[in-house]
Amino acid sequence: MKNEFHYNLIFTPEREGGFTVIVPSLAGCVTYGKNLTEAKKMAEDAIEGYIYSLKKHGESVPSDTNSFVATINISAGKRSLKRPVYA
Repeated sequence: MKNEFHYNLIFTPEREGGFTVIVPSLAGCVTYGKNLTEAKKMAEDAIEGYIYSLKKHGESVPSDTNSFVATINISAGKRSLKRPVYA
């Protein structure tokens, strides 16, 4: 039986071109590609290497199967300049 994992990716366009990709559920799993297609391929390769290392060291493999991504917009008005309650 093949294990299948689901991961959320964050693609950030870089000023000099290309995209940095972060895999939030895999701490430190970050890669780069010259375009979106290459960035996705590089992320797949990085994730496969990460999973291999986790399994090799007997660690559990996290997955984003039960999570989802959402976004919110925050106004840059005066109120957002206040120090957050948790800081």
